[in-house]
Amino acid sequence: MRTRAHLPLLAAAALAAAGTLTVPTAASAQTTACAGYVGLTFDDGPGSGTTALLNSLKQNGLRATMFNQGQYAAASPALVRAQVSAGMWVGNHSYTHPHLTQQSQATIDSEISRTQQAIANAGGGTPRLFRPPYGETNATVKAVAARYGLTEIIWNVDSQDWNNASTDAIVAAAGRLTNGQVILMHDWPANTRAAIPRIAQTLAAKGLCSGMISPTTGRAVAPG
Repeated sequence: MRTRAHLPLLAAAALAAAGTLTVPTAASAQTTACAGYVGLTFDDGPGSGTTALLNSLKQNGLRATMFNQGQYAAASPALVRAQVSAGMWVGNHSYTHPHLTQQSQATIDSEISRTQQAIANAGGGTPRLFRPPYGETNATVKAVAARYGLTEIIWNVDSQDWNNASTDAIVAAAGRLTNGQVILMHDWPANTRAAIPRIAQTLAAKGLCSGMISPTTGRAVAPG
C-alpha cells in the first residue's frame, strides 16, 4: 500500500529515472562548501601533455590558470582554445622563456607583446596575468608588463615538479596552500598529471576550492 509518506520518495525516484533530478556530486559539493580559494597554475604549455592535463582537471572539478609560452600558443592554437573550453584561464609566460632580467627593455617588450598577440590570435582572449620565466623580475619587467595591462603573478608554494618532484611531493605541496595562495606547477610533468586527483581530494578536505587569480590583488578568489 502506498501511503502519503511514500510519495516524496516515489517522486524523487521518478525524477531520477527521468534524469531531471540533480544528484549532488563530489564536485558540486566542493563548490558549495568553499572555505577559501587557491590558485592552481601550470606553466610552459600548451604542449603534448595539455589534453591529458585538462581532462584530469575537468574530471576532478578543478580550474586553473595556464601560463602559456607565446611560441607554443602560436604553434598549437587548438590547445589554447581547449584550455578555455575546459574552463581554464590563460596567462602570459613570455614568448621564448628567457631570463628577462638579463634582457633589454626592447626584448622584454617583444617577449610580452608577441605572447599577448599569440594567445589572442589562438582564441585565448587577452591575458591579464603575467608570470615572468623563472619568477625573475625587476622594475623594468614590471613596468613593461603593466604597459600591457598585465598583473605579475609569482607563487606562494613551489611544487618542485620542474625538479623531478614525486607525485607524493607535489600533492604534499598543494596541501600547504592556504586561502588566497598560488601554487607553481607545470604543464608537462607526468607526475603532476598523476597528482591531480589527489590534489582535488586534499583541497576538498581543507574546504578549499580552485579559484581564479585576481588581476587586482594577485590572490586567488572565487571565479567571476
